[in-house]
Amino acid sequence: MDEFGMGSHSRPPYSGVVLNHLTRAGAMLSPGGSSGGSAVAVATGQCWAALGTDTGGSVRLPAAYTGTVGFKPSYGLLSRWGVIAYANSLDTVGTLTADVRDARTLFQHLNRHDQKDPTSLPVSVRDRIRAHAKRAKKTFRIGVPLSYNTSSLSPAVKATWQRTLNNLQAQGHTLHPLELPNTRLALSAYYILAPAEASSNLARYDGVRYGRRTSGPDAQPSANLPLFAKTRDEGFSEEVKRRILLGAYSLSSQAMDNYFIQAQKVRRMVQQEFDEVFASSNPLHDETASVVDDEERRVDVIIAPTAPTLPPTIEEVEAQSPVERYMNDVFTVPASLAGLPAISVPVALDEEFRGGKGEVTTAGMQVIGQFGDDEMVLEVAEIVEGKQRMIIA
Repeated sequence: MDEFGMGSHSRPPYSGVVLNHLTRAGAMLSPGGSSGGSAVAVATGQCWAALGTDTGGSVRLPAAYTGTVGFKPSYGLLSRWGVIAYANSLDTVGTLTADVRDARTLFQHLNRHDQKDPTSLPVSVRDRIRAHAKRAKKTFRIGVPLSYNTSSLSPAVKATWQRTLNNLQAQGHTLHPLELPNTRLALSAYYILAPAEASSNLARYDGVRYGRRTSGPDAQPSANLPLFAKTRDEGFSEEVKRRILLGAYSLSSQAMDNYFIQAQKVRRMVQQEFDEVFASSNPLHDETASVVDDEERRVDVIIAPTAPTLPPTIEEVEAQSPVERYMNDVFTVPASLAGLPAISVPVALDEEFRGGKGEVTTAGMQVIGQFGDDEMVLEVAEIVEGKQRMIIA
């Protein structure tokens, strides 16, 4: 996996790049990140299921790239006990499995309050979520976010998304276009908030309390650097140091108002935007909170691509700038900012885009639901998955 979960391609500098089991014309592909190793282990049958942490898409993106199912439950449902924190307000333990049925089984066994985890939702909140949960339905109102139809969306992924929606409509489910303008700002907000929390969380790795310590003297009084400067410089990879520096800057007194506070406002707007389009109310909010009365804007779930492209080759990833690599998370970050349940399901590509044996044959389609509607998200994911199994057969 990527060091401290910071990355979208599983490129740990000390143990070597993780390779996807799939190829493109013989070229090795990225498995996605940060939980790419877990996804490959499941995809190649090394294990029945695996856990990962999804902060901005680190379970769903590897699932999309490896043809597996990646499920990020609602924030706070699965215990984070034992997880090294990257960004406390975003980190969510998720599952990687071969199909949705296994994802549901694993989720139902792990969905428990854990008093060792301070972010684990208490029993009272879980009871409220169950009371709000929608009953099983025969047909669903499917939201189609128009803002996700970007210029970066590859023809293969776009065609798969369109066919998925057409298949659902043919089964009696209704499609409803959505305007989610604030989601365009989600990625920028995420890469301010997550590094800010990381810079605080990783301060403990100074070679005194946690982590490795450099050999020889570490203090550099002549350069006015603290005791552990050399230790932290040697111990962290370039990507981790980049995010720590970004976070430290956005939390500084000079930049706090212009960056961190503004990003928090964007996060709140993204959350409110999702609340306005879902038919279910958010069980965490006051029952008297205002809601949108326009039923035509209300949907049960949202379906969109997990990633804008099929998995890139390792060489293509190496040639990308950090900002280009961050763009991989553009479709997964909004649900993370709002703490919503989301699952990536592999869907068969159209024949013209499908590779041969050992190559990419699927694209990840993402199902997003209201907070606490995890079972509904899994139910719709099974419908998408079932239809695609029929197509592949």
